[in-house]
Amino acid sequence: MKHFFQVWFFSAALFSVAGPAVSGQPVASLPRSAPEAQGVSSVGLLAFVEAADQQIDGMHSLMLLRHGHVVAEGWWAPYDARSQHELYSLSKSFTSTAVGMAVAEGKLSVDDEVVKFFPEDAPAEPGPNLKAMRVRDLLSMAAGHQDETSSAPEKISVKAFLAHPVPHKPGTHFKYNTPATFTLSAIVQKQTGLTVLDYLRPRLFEPLGIEQPVWNTNWQGISLGGYGMRVRTEDIARFGQLYLKKGNWRGKQLIPASWVEAATARQVSNGSNPKSDWDQGYGFQFWRSRHGAYRGDGAFGQYCIVLPEQDAVVVITSGVKNMQTVLDLVWDKLLPTLQPRRLSSDLGNRMKLERRLASLALRTPEGSPSSPTAAKVLGRKFVFSANDQKIESVTLQPDSSGSAMTLVLRANSVESRIACGHREWKKGRAPFGSYPDEPVAASGAWVSDDSYVVKLAAFETPFCLTIKLSFDGGRVLLDSEMNVSFGGTKRGQLVGQAN
Repeated sequence: MKHFFQVWFFSAALFSVAGPAVSGQPVASLPRSAPEAQGVSSVGLLAFVEAADQQIDGMHSLMLLRHGHVVAEGWWAPYDARSQHELYSLSKSFTSTAVGMAVAEGKLSVDDEVVKFFPEDAPAEPGPNLKAMRVRDLLSMAAGHQDETSSAPEKISVKAFLAHPVPHKPGTHFKYNTPATFTLSAIVQKQTGLTVLDYLRPRLFEPLGIEQPVWNTNWQGISLGGYGMRVRTEDIARFGQLYLKKGNWRGKQLIPASWVEAATARQVSNGSNPKSDWDQGYGFQFWRSRHGAYRGDGAFGQYCIVLPEQDAVVVITSGVKNMQTVLDLVWDKLLPTLQPRRLSSDLGNRMKLERRLASLALRTPEGSPSSPTAAKVLGRKFVFSANDQKIESVTLQPDSSGSAMTLVLRANSVESRIACGHREWKKGRAPFGSYPDEPVAASGAWVSDDSYVVKLAAFETPFCLTIKLSFDGGRVLLDSEMNVSFGGTKRGQLVGQAN
């Protein structure tokens, strides 16, 4: 998926303790409750939120469900409740659900051989391991491969998957394999005539109230399956609550309980480290976790954690390099707040929690809104020679106040005007990765007399890009760094000359 990021471009916090349901909410909205009413300590929640905000630079949203009620929810600005978020491999758990539904409808069986679905794409003489590969092996990431084929949308296909060597007997070797999940998506589409997105729409998304889900496809129009999905934070929470209740949603069985049990059970071993949440076993596109939990998760910190013993669901979206640190914080700080019985009302601490949560936002660049250098460089275009980042020119323009800035950047023959708040986020749109028009928010500051830093958050994704412009007479030095990436996070320094 590195191809997404090969092109250079990639309000107050809406984080509050949940109160009573607001009139006019969609019918399918989850009910809200004060934490103590559901046996959750506001003091403990405050400790968790403070630790998350201080220790993890890149938290985007949190939603905690207890006994079916949202007891805390929030978004680090510029992330918000209305925006979708890129799920990456958390998409896999939705693909598993589609397979389970198709099995229940008699469209396929987990014991079906994979090659039987695609005789036109199978090798002329498939080997014994490929012949033995079954749907359940794809579901449990035990297809028999030693490594993966490309998962890029322009390359991924069933034909490429079936052509890849299968050195291990299926079912005996765990190998996390996104093309295997794509093949599950292709099987569902082959057997139902619908993409996984369209197949799930009336069966899952509409009953749960998940509006306008997005799921990208490969070059053949097949939902990517293993990634490429975007939904809102509460949509993830509804999905987790559905699994917590064994596939039952408000009295209607959307997924067979037997499928939920199988999908979230330990189907295959994947390690033995008791401190790692990636060594607790794997189900059908769900990870087993410590503390009797299971989860779907995606790159850079997208989590749907289900805790059956505590009757709770934790949803977190983020952009972090070390995903284990987030889970460690959940176990160390959040899990102890879940008490077995209703707690006494604690209005004082609940108000403290609300005040703390209301101030949360991604960190903005620290510095001044102006600089002695500004008068010499503002409005001047700095031009770059040809480079692999495809950046052609950059200009800083002030607004009427002279403090807030607009970054005018021309890259890959497209000019973008990005308004930058100072100690706040200003939202707009700009090219980002393979998308020509992505929601972004920007904040900037003069970090020294001659250096201006812009931080760009693509707030439907895990990604933030920091750009530093260092002015030196008639030239500018441009340095850029992503918070997270599938490859390196830093790009080479570029030198631009005043036009």
